[in-house]
Amino acid sequence: MKSSAVETLVGAIIIALALGFFTYAYKTAGLGGTTSAGYHVSAEFDNASGVAIGSDVRIAGIKIGTVTGQGLNPKSFQARVEMVISPNISLADDTSAKIASEGLLGANFVSLEPGGADERLKEGSVISYTQGAVDIWSLISQAMFSKTSKPTSTDGTPPAAPDAPKQ
Repeated sequence: MKSSAVETLVGAIIIALALGFFTYAYKTAGLGGTTSAGYHVSAEFDNASGVAIGSDVRIAGIKIGTVTGQGLNPKSFQARVEMVISPNISLADDTSAKIASEGLLGANFVSLEPGGADERLKEGSVISYTQGAVDIWSLISQAMFSKTSKPTSTDGTPPAAPDAPKQ
């Protein structure tokens, strides 16, 4: 009987720890927080690959917001990314946005670089200065498979063959 009570107590502690872990994971993933708290801004990028709804918006590596929507602008064919920024962060109107990566295989996020203008971004503002994602795999394949050019002389003719060694 005493063994059964101890086993029940240990089981209850394990279940409580598992629930606490899942609650923590749910909130830190941005799913349990209030993503609508703050002001909404948007930006258009040439390439927004790797950024999804729920991706971080960061300044200096610190999360200050979340990506809340994506779409294609049918007129400019650019990716429109909608974000919500924390209400206690007041960004200048000339803030720039770029798609950055956490590493070679890391997730992409929107990185903001604050500007110095007196005007501030407000609800519905559009960030004008943007830089899209860099396609790292195309850069790697370009470096690996590009043909090396043969050396040429200054007039464009191939250099003369070196003299054969004398014996």
